[in-house]
Amino acid sequence: MIGFKKRIEKFEIISIFITILVFIFFFIMISIIVIKGISSFSTIFLSKEIRFALMMSLLTSTISTSLVMIMTLFVSYYLERINFIKTPFLAFLIELPLSLPFLVIGLALLLMFSTPFGKALRDIGFGVIFNPLGIIVAQTTVNLPYAIKLIRSELTKIDKRLEFTSSLLGANKTYTFFSIILPQIKTSLIITFVLCWQRAIGEFGATLMLVGITEMKTETLPGAIYLNIATGDTDIALSAALLMLFICLITLLITTYYQTKIKVKTRYD
Repeated sequence: MIGFKKRIEKFEIISIFITILVFIFFFIMISIIVIKGISSFSTIFLSKEIRFALMMSLLTSTISTSLVMIMTLFVSYYLERINFIKTPFLAFLIELPLSLPFLVIGLALLLMFSTPFGKALRDIGFGVIFNPLGIIVAQTTVNLPYAIKLIRSELTKIDKRLEFTSSLLGANKTYTFFSIILPQIKTSLIITFVLCWQRAIGEFGATLMLVGITEMKTETLPGAIYLNIATGDTDIALSAALLMLFICLITLLITTYYQTKIKVKTRYD
């Protein structure tokens, strides 16, 4: 028993030591961005390129995340509540892109929209390749499996007896969804939206493959960092990095707040 306690104490010491090392590493990494970026902070307001990249990132991320959340509600509900042509392979295939590098997803999108079908879409005004619309497509594709995974896990926590009782009282599936299911996952939906929006802001690999990074056309904040580091303009790159760090800080505070609400609610339920 004494030997077991000693092992526990050693394990705790190792845990503390590794945690401190990780904290120091991330602290130095973030501090470098802040210190270096502050000296270039005025570039955010003076650079037309940064303003364009910021607006492009905010616009495309908001649109793509909204599309993701709408599709996620329907797909997650289908996978968890509807038994029509449902196999484990279906859910597996939908969530498989979670394991793929974003560059591979971008390559797949590039090949898909290079087919006659993709060219037909371009002819009717839905041009994706080397077009800002492709940024939305890339962000949506990257985030959709992630959001589905999160919301599906929340739907499994809901007591199905509530839905059964609702149906016994004469409510249809639509009414049950909006009056019983949706209120119970509302906080999780907000967290998922914020996380997906943050991921969309930082998405780069799939966007690079599908639309490229063209200055003042398909340039997002990650794209601005990439372009300006490549051309040796570190001031603009650092200001874009600092801006992204600030956005990440805001989203982290929001998700932490709502996660705390969930923990408090769970504690008192």
